[in-house]
Amino acid sequence: MCGICGVAGGDPARGRELVGRMCGSMVHRGPDDEGVIQAGGVTLGMRRLSIIDLAGGHQPMHNEDSTVWVVQNGEIYNHLELREELSAAGHLFATQSDTEVLVHGYEQWGEQMVERLNGQFACAVLDQRARQVFLARDRMGIKPLHYAIDGDRFVFASELKALLQDPALRRGVDPVALDEYLAYEFVPSPRSIVRGISKLRPGHTLAWSLAEGRPRVRRYWAPQLNIDGSRRERDLDEECAELRAVLRESVRKELISDVPVGVFLSGGIDSSAVTAMMTQLGGDVKSFSVGFAERSFDEAGHARAVARHLGTDHHELMLEPRMLLDLVPRLPVLLDEPLGDASIIPTYLLSAFTRQHVKVALGGDGGDELFAGYPTLQAHRLAGYYLRAPRAVRRGLVEPVVRRLPVSRGNLSFDYRAKRFVSGAGYPVAERHQRWMGSFSSEERMAVLSREVRGSLSALNGDSAVEDYGSLDPLNQVLMIDMRMYLENDILVKLDRASMMASLEGRVPLLNNDFVAYATGLPLSLKLRGLRSKFLLKRALRGILPERILNRPKKGFGIPVAEWFRGPLREQMLSVLSPERIGSEGFFDPAAVGGLVGEHLAGRRDNRKQLWTLFAFELWYQGYGAL
Repeated sequence: MCGICGVAGGDPARGRELVGRMCGSMVHRGPDDEGVIQAGGVTLGMRRLSIIDLAGGHQPMHNEDSTVWVVQNGEIYNHLELREELSAAGHLFATQSDTEVLVHGYEQWGEQMVERLNGQFACAVLDQRARQVFLARDRMGIKPLHYAIDGDRFVFASELKALLQDPALRRGVDPVALDEYLAYEFVPSPRSIVRGISKLRPGHTLAWSLAEGRPRVRRYWAPQLNIDGSRRERDLDEECAELRAVLRESVRKELISDVPVGVFLSGGIDSSAVTAMMTQLGGDVKSFSVGFAERSFDEAGHARAVARHLGTDHHELMLEPRMLLDLVPRLPVLLDEPLGDASIIPTYLLSAFTRQHVKVALGGDGGDELFAGYPTLQAHRLAGYYLRAPRAVRRGLVEPVVRRLPVSRGNLSFDYRAKRFVSGAGYPVAERHQRWMGSFSSEERMAVLSREVRGSLSALNGDSAVEDYGSLDPLNQVLMIDMRMYLENDILVKLDRASMMASLEGRVPLLNNDFVAYATGLPLSLKLRGLRSKFLLKRALRGILPERILNRPKKGFGIPVAEWFRGPLREQMLSVLSPERIGSEGFFDPAAVGGLVGEHLAGRRDNRKQLWTLFAFELWYQGYGAL
């Protein structure tokens, strides 16, 4: 795993100096090695975390006559099969690195090479014959890639902070991206929070011609859900057997490494399933988890139970509140871009703890999106029933009762969930989902944004970040939105930033090409049956995992934000969200922000999501020198 960057066009001396600074800003992504080359008006750079071919895997890599150069962040899991095919076609390999198959694969198949790759990757190819730079990102968006165009220059990097080493790219906050951030708690691709800097979308390539000076973007892959039942009927035992086989093979492929590999084990179904397959494949499996002193957030007992059941070499770190709170000031560096998901803090601490023992860790990310594991899927199904009730009953009885429920202080308490459910149930599927999952509704955003930002939004009229899935039934729409929005822009961003900040490679076998193809081919009825989520996955794991693990309710990897803002983070929140600071920056309305703070501190309303979203943005903005 690495950090990559590059500059095409412009002054060569300036390009080399800039790439050096970009590499310096990403040492955490690759503490083992650095490589920079300059050729044909292009400078490529990378920082390397050595995983495969420790001695011979130095990048950038080139072909026999140095006309093709490659830098890669990631791993190609089918590189041995591709190497065999390319060797048979006459290509000569100089290393055992998986990255070298990109060099010869591009020579052999051109831009279509990416369609043959099974891996998690973001890569850049310099083709000196065609005088172009070719970028590609993996299918699900596991590894990041940002780019910007500045006149005749094309600049790219794994992280936003690397691009911001270029003063010409510090163009201020994009108001459309800010509005989207408030809505979703993340900035969806292809935008970034910085005006003029974009993210290459998953399953896309970009070719930059040095002669023409413009990008050509192509989508090479997109997920397709089984919505018409076009699949051979099988009994459940056959289906369970196939799921186990595909899962085991996906895990096997992602164990390739020349350094020790472990597994994140939360005690949830997905990470437990990955751990179980690792134990079946043999060897000493090292598992890692964190526990919380705050009992309502603690899952350590479940992780221990799975570890005992599977016989792993288990390691556990107990997190005290001070350990979590001490990381809050480091959020700007950890985030890279504003992210309203506070669980990045324990995710980083887990990654740093794991890195003390291994260099690679597998995890269970992706299972909820592929198998309808989130409670919101059940809520969408319940919304269908709720909306069939007479309007007079809903408006005259249910909604007034729910609004009057007293504010409790538990983690995702009944009153909190009931109020969000009722407030969003009547909207179209995509907007309902945003209201339930995000922080600010459209009306709330217009209230909290400053007059200047609202004016910019009216003038820009930006396109929606959500693709139109209206042709799908409501629940499949939600699955696609979760997969293409939340998974990519929150879950995988959190994993990448937290693990890479700890110089740890995180892998996600549930997002292996083969497992995604299998899972997306399943009908919805095998994922959500009635209100039973992950139906087939749980059934397939019977006898492999303890029943109490399979039957336990979904629980997020959270921290007590609501209580912190009333307690140990109160003074910092009041300072960061003070009327003077908010007013001077010009992004938000000081009175509206003050109202959210006052309601929360007085216990009149639980504004944890809105306040953390604003708090994280403000910390990021100040940490990045206010752009």
